[in-house]
Amino acid sequence: MSFRIIKAISSLHILQSSVKWHRMEQSATSLWDAYAGLISNQAMILALNSSFVDPALQFETQLKIIKSSFKMAFAVTNLDEVREAGMNEGDENDLENLYQTILNIFEDTLLILVSKDVYKLQILKEMAVWMNEDNSHMQEEAMVVISRVLSFAARKVKGSSVGKTLLPPLLTDFVWSLLMKLSVPDQSIASEAATILKLTLECNAHKVTMVSKIVDTIYKQLCGDDSPILREAMLRVITLLTRTSPKKVIFQLMDYPVPADDILILMWYAAGSESSVVPHVLKTILLILKGKPREVEKITTERKHFSLDTTNMMPVAASQALCTLLPLGPYKKAVAQFFPQLLMALMLQLFYSSNLRLMTEERPLYARDALRVLLNCSGLQEVDTALKRKNCWNQFSQVLFHHHGVYLVAKTLSEYNFPQFPETLHYLYKLAVEGPRRSEDSVITIIFLTELLNNFFKDPFPEKFLVLFRNWVNDPDPAVCKLSLQKIASMAPVINEIENVCSLLTSILDAFLSKDTTVVIRALITLRKLLDKLDKVTYSSLSTRIASSYCPLMDHVNEGIRSMAIHHFGQLLMDMSQYTWMLNNVVYAGLVPLILFLEDTEERVVKACKYTLKICASELKWSTSYFLKDEYYNFELVVLNICNNLLISHQKYIRNLISETLGFLESTRTYLRRGSVILLGYLAKLGGHLLLRDEIDVMLEAIDRVIRDEDPVIRELAEKTNKIFMEIAYKLTTSNIKQSFQRLSNFFYLKKLKLLYNYNPTKDPTGSPMGIKEIRNDKAS
Repeated sequence: MSFRIIKAISSLHILQSSVKWHRMEQSATSLWDAYAGLISNQAMILALNSSFVDPALQFETQLKIIKSSFKMAFAVTNLDEVREAGMNEGDENDLENLYQTILNIFEDTLLILVSKDVYKLQILKEMAVWMNEDNSHMQEEAMVVISRVLSFAARKVKGSSVGKTLLPPLLTDFVWSLLMKLSVPDQSIASEAATILKLTLECNAHKVTMVSKIVDTIYKQLCGDDSPILREAMLRVITLLTRTSPKKVIFQLMDYPVPADDILILMWYAAGSESSVVPHVLKTILLILKGKPREVEKITTERKHFSLDTTNMMPVAASQALCTLLPLGPYKKAVAQFFPQLLMALMLQLFYSSNLRLMTEERPLYARDALRVLLNCSGLQEVDTALKRKNCWNQFSQVLFHHHGVYLVAKTLSEYNFPQFPETLHYLYKLAVEGPRRSEDSVITIIFLTELLNNFFKDPFPEKFLVLFRNWVNDPDPAVCKLSLQKIASMAPVINEIENVCSLLTSILDAFLSKDTTVVIRALITLRKLLDKLDKVTYSSLSTRIASSYCPLMDHVNEGIRSMAIHHFGQLLMDMSQYTWMLNNVVYAGLVPLILFLEDTEERVVKACKYTLKICASELKWSTSYFLKDEYYNFELVVLNICNNLLISHQKYIRNLISETLGFLESTRTYLRRGSVILLGYLAKLGGHLLLRDEIDVMLEAIDRVIRDEDPVIRELAEKTNKIFMEIAYKLTTSNIKQSFQRLSNFFYLKKLKLLYNYNPTKDPTGSPMGIKEIRNDKAS
């Protein structure tokens, strides 16, 4: 072989070696790049897997990273090409190992994802799509990875009761499809669907969403299909859903027309059949019983309020459900725990139902029936029988009977020493402290609580309960106020044993301000009963405050309140006769109405004024009593006598009396305007020297309006009073020295007044005076 040929062959070998080395370098770089990228992607995927990212967003992000890894792993050269790229056996082994490591990393990443969430098997479906999109990917290697991951998932799923690996939305769809299969004509398919449905829900019912919709669908299907397999399977679904979602199931079951039909009652039984769910079922029913039939609670940003909703009959349905469920074995044990709550909830529902007249021939009074079932299931059969003897149950449908019915139930429970008393009392106290959802709830609570306390405690009640009654005195609901006041009045015999009696009495005085006249009357009666028994030391410490509280009521629009306030004011003065000096200011604060209401058209008010003025006269050593006797009574003579007594001993009060009398000039009642005109004249005549020019100007302005009064008698009286004012005003225009001399002489030389008006009205049937008659001057002496 020639040298040239040998040299050419050698150059060819060198060229081949160079090309092979270059190919090996390219393959190695490509594999290393793929390896690095897969490691980086795997780290990101695993970080997402352990994060709290929303599952849907997590899966979407991981799918994008897997797609990137897929392209890295299966877009490289195949194994044969890798082997050929090696320079020697050692290079081939290194490249092959690196290639296999890349595939293993990709497979491990998939296995980790699927082991945590089987639903991520969807990635394999996406891989098939990617392979179809680009045939350059290594099909065989990719299929091997898919096969291995599927085998792993199959082994994992075999060891999982059904639905464990599904997310709530997917599981709900699965349950929904199985429910639909229960209605197919093929009984074998329906039976298999029932089995799978049972297995799925026994462990995974907590993941099911749209529970209410499922319950509603079951009700509708049971109403339309009477298949035994369907009924048994669907009722079992209700039972299993109640285990994990009792509130949703029970609320839906109560949201159907009343009375419940047979299908609905079967569903009630199914929902409450297991002992473990009984407490949850009862709690949910109690929550519903807080509502009021035909009313819905709405919560706005500002406050909670109730509005009408004629379709809401859930509380009535809940009462019927109790009639059905309470006699069942599991409920008899649980009833003891919920007895007070159920008792009061049903008492309130009885009140609502009777008020709304919900009972018809088709719809019994379920709240009453449930209450009777409750008593019988709680070992209180004798109480039920006793109430039946008292005809209580039959009368509960009557609205006017209900409050008395509540009293009868509480009284009868007490008579039989019901063992649930401690927890019932505790619950009632809790209700009272927390406050009611509605004002009418307080009425039931206070009646029930009062009767229990009456039967188990002697008066006075323990302080913690007295606080409740004290607070109830000023409750927004007049019925609550009156019930509380009535109970407090019954404690009069033991009033001095009450620890915070002053606080109790003060709360009653606050009730005088109520806009409800019946509350004010009840407060007046209650206070008087307590004062009759109250020790004098405590009484005297409060006497000024009490007397001051009577004064505004003397001018109350209600004549009954006027007469009581005036009469009780007089009784207080008599009670405190030893402490008259303490009450002088208050007596004079009430003097104007006491005088003016002598002319009241109501005889009881007039009698009360005469009674109290006689006491005032006696305590203040006045000679007015003679003129208050019926046979000698004359309004002007009484005014004259009182003013003359004021002149002697109490001139300092005259300006205040004038100021208060001015307020009556604008009264809508004729007799008050007449009396105030006369009283103003005498007070001004008596105390003119004490008045300032500004005060006289105010008086002249006030009387000027009365001169134009529609009543002719008032106009005539006002003219005379105006003349008196003008005389006083004229005197005030004289020199300061002369005014001072006149005032000084008035202090030292007291001259009794004589009749100014000769006013002696003859009253017509309506109480309006018909004219003015002369009075003999000798009566003024």
